[in-house]
Amino acid sequence: MTNKTPALLQKDITDQVNQKVAAMQSDGLALPPAYSPANALKSAFFAMTNAAGGNLLEKCTKESIANSLLDMVVQGLSPAKTQCYFVPYGSQLKMTRSYFGTQAVLKRLSEVNDVWANVIYKGDDFKIAIQEGREVLVGHETAFANRDNEIIGAYCIIEKADGKQILTTMTKKEIDAAWSQAKTKNVQNKFPQEMAKRTVINRAAKAFVNTSDDSDLLIEAINNTTANEYQDDDERKEAEIIEEIDQNANSEVFDPKPAEIPEELPNDLAPEQPTLIPDDPKEDDPYA
Repeated sequence: MTNKTPALLQKDITDQVNQKVAAMQSDGLALPPAYSPANALKSAFFAMTNAAGGNLLEKCTKESIANSLLDMVVQGLSPAKTQCYFVPYGSQLKMTRSYFGTQAVLKRLSEVNDVWANVIYKGDDFKIAIQEGREVLVGHETAFANRDNEIIGAYCIIEKADGKQILTTMTKKEIDAAWSQAKTKNVQNKFPQEMAKRTVINRAAKAFVNTSDDSDLLIEAINNTTANEYQDDDERKEAEIIEEIDQNANSEVFDPKPAEIPEELPNDLAPEQPTLIPDDPKEDDPYA
């Protein structure tokens, strides 16, 4: 997408992102105390240049790369911590949070103390009740062998700073409805358990994210990343039409379908790739 050398392109994009982040910090954005944007950016460039589908710096626009990296830094995420990964949609690059990344972002909100999710399998004894108008978990009993059974639902618990726990539940039908809006279902089909957790965490997060007193810049970045994964009906219809024309013509025009996600993704399930520099001595994700 550019005639610049890889080193010069990385420097240009890094300078652009750093300038925007500095401006946001002047407007009140606070990054995690031990977070190193430089480390995260170097890890991100390593992931992009070594993607299974080819060098993403050569395939995607400079603007989309810079925007993806900006969203990553604002949310305090890093590929080295298996918190995010980068997916090309044609020439446009999008940053997507992993299950671990969504947990880490939620914990940055001032009202959130902890967050976790579990899958409900056929054969589990899962009980909920309604207390004061809210769903509460009564109990969830399962067996190790049940993990081979079909998924019937998932739930997420967000523990607030005051110790109060907020429960969000989703049936498998509701999870499937959410997945039907996704731009790609490759990861959902390969890793349904972890993706079910991620989906219910995203739903649980909405109330906290959009009513939080935290920085609007952080909230905007969180919402942007969540929106990256979904498309509305008009986008889907347009993609289907272009795809049909493309197949009939057997041409190499712009492909509206998202590129195949590399086998090693999502990163929350794959072994960590080596980074160019040591990672920060920080671990804010209990499951990573």
